[in-house]
Amino acid sequence: MRWRAGAIVRSMPAAVLVLAAGLVLAAQGPARAQPVMAVGEPVDVALVLAIDVSRSMSREELAIQRKGYAEAIASREVLRAIDYGPHGRIGLAIFEWAGDFHAQELLPWTIIESEADAQAVAARLLEGESFGQSRTSISGALLRGMALLEAVPYQAERLVIDVSGDGPNNQGPPVTGLRDAAVGRGITINGLPLMTVDGFARYFGIPDLDEYYRRCVIGGPGAFVVPVHEWNEFPEAVRRKLVMEIGGLAPGTPDDPWHDPSRLNDHGSALPVVPAQFAAEEPYDCLVGEKMWRNRRDLFYDGGR
Repeated sequence: MRWRAGAIVRSMPAAVLVLAAGLVLAAQGPARAQPVMAVGEPVDVALVLAIDVSRSMSREELAIQRKGYAEAIASREVLRAIDYGPHGRIGLAIFEWAGDFHAQELLPWTIIESEADAQAVAARLLEGESFGQSRTSISGALLRGMALLEAVPYQAERLVIDVSGDGPNNQGPPVTGLRDAAVGRGITINGLPLMTVDGFARYFGIPDLDEYYRRCVIGGPGAFVVPVHEWNEFPEAVRRKLVMEIGGLAPGTPDDPWHDPSRLNDHGSALPVVPAQFAAEEPYDCLVGEKMWRNRRDLFYDGGR
């Protein structure tokens, strides 16, 4: 197993992140893809997994997440997708996020090209335990993902941030600005919205979180969303998402390994994959999470009046 040192995002203060976000947005200008100039081993994709650990998830749900990612990374389907790539290897980095003041590195930049590599990463994930943190800053997660990809020590054919979450952005810069900045640098952002309604998720989530992710979070070539409605869907959703990201596959096409209708979930229907849309649509409020948080705060301080 070959560990690669990557950017340490855990120690970056919130104020620095907000300042950096402002600099990124001010400097981006017209969106344009940037060439990948990193040196080092060639990889088919440099993939950042950004995993939500906000307090709306229970301890049991956080454990399901860890186990689901570990099992997916070491799964036969993911290993086959890696092996089929032109270089037969990927670069992977993983961190947990909540508010823009919290990011916990789980895996620095690491090469995966064999079953032993994948099993070592899975074991590393299962060694620890996740702990819920306050607030939900998807924009902070994207900024940290961008910082990791800026420091990627490989020659990557593609750059991808895979962000999961169970609620809309409610802290930090507006998420659309960071999405646009990332896409302008040649990064694809895919989403795994967790639309479960148990525990605190019913208070902090929104019923159309998949649409929020599609309209406000994801972007870039081939971007897509895989919504999870129940926790028993989580392991398959993660496997499917990783296979598509590693293989650079378009959702819903014959190349999509889950295109076969015989692969059904417990509800008798294929787990949906929603690609990004570029046709004109009705406006969507991408500040819905910030407004929800402000309304709760005002209600608390006003004593309900």
